Amino acid sequence: MIEKAPIVFKPYLKSVIWGGNKICNYKGIEQPEPNIGESWEISAVPGHVSVVAEGPYKGKTLTELIDAFGAELLGEKVVDKYGENFPLLIKIIDAADNLSVQVHPDDDLAKERHNSLGKTEMWYIIDADKDAKIFAGLNTKMTPEEYAARVADGTFARTLAVHDSHPGDVFFLPAGRVHAIGAGNLLAEIQESSDITYRIYDYDRRDAQGNTRELHTELAKDAIDYNVSDEYKSPRPDDNVADCKIVSCDHFTTNRVIVDGEIDLTFSQQSFTVIICIDGNAELVYPAGKMQISRGTSVLVPAALSSLKVSGKATLITTQSV
Repeated sequence: MIEKAPIVFKPYLKSVIWGGNKICNYKGIEQPEPNIGESWEISAVPGHVSVVAEGPYKGKTLTELIDAFGAELLGEKVVDKYGENFPLLIKIIDAADNLSVQVHPDDDLAKERHNSLGKTEMWYIIDADKDAKIFAGLNTKMTPEEYAARVADGTFARTLAVHDSHPGDVFFLPAGRVHAIGAGNLLAEIQESSDITYRIYDYDRRDAQGNTRELHTELAKDAIDYNVSDEYKSPRPDDNVADCKIVSCDHFTTNRVIVDGEIDLTFSQQSFTVIICIDGNAELVYPAGKMQISRGTSVLVPAALSSLKVSGKATLITTQSV
């Protein structure tokens, strides 16, 4: 029987060409190398499987816990849909420079091409420098042939919809939506468990050896949603609502929770729950004990644990698989 307690994993810190130095400061940990752009908080992606940091399962991997506890950890509905595969990937991202312009395939295309899930995702802006931008969606409707021509002549980036970025903003990015994180954003990313990315444009950046990164122009052609929407930024959550749903899709639901004193959180036992402490400090109390969390902490709540009492002063993001 699984211990009915939240589980904390060691973050996997990834150095990348566009990374900075905000993540480790935000999490209150030492920075091991320059340009840390990603902290993989909870992952079952092969090669980057999360390892438990503390408690009775310390040193166990997420996949080992799934093998041992199955639906007690994941939830019956998750097991019915995904088997014993963890369906989400949780990251914190620091963009010191613009990320490449990219798109992700949907589940059907990713299954056909890569035997993988696709990638629908969302961003919650934790912090943003003055004038920071998010690029999401298109401002110009086009055909696949027009897209390829714009990539070839270097004008595709001009067709991106550009949005001001502020702490608390939410961007939902269904598979097929072209997007890029602009410089100066620190954000939480919740996505399907997939590492499939089609890079469209990368500002002609070069590595230390003078090489440009690979582009995936043809692969992206069939993955892009070429329609133009009136609004790409999700509504900001209401600060007067303590527990406010901010994203609901076919893959996950996410709430923003404001804790100011004490609040009871209840979860469907059909899925595990991921909690990210965006800001502040809180105490999680459950029948077997209690746990302190602070900004930058992510925990996995097993499906078998259906409620928590949370006290303190904090902003949390809670996510369940669908």
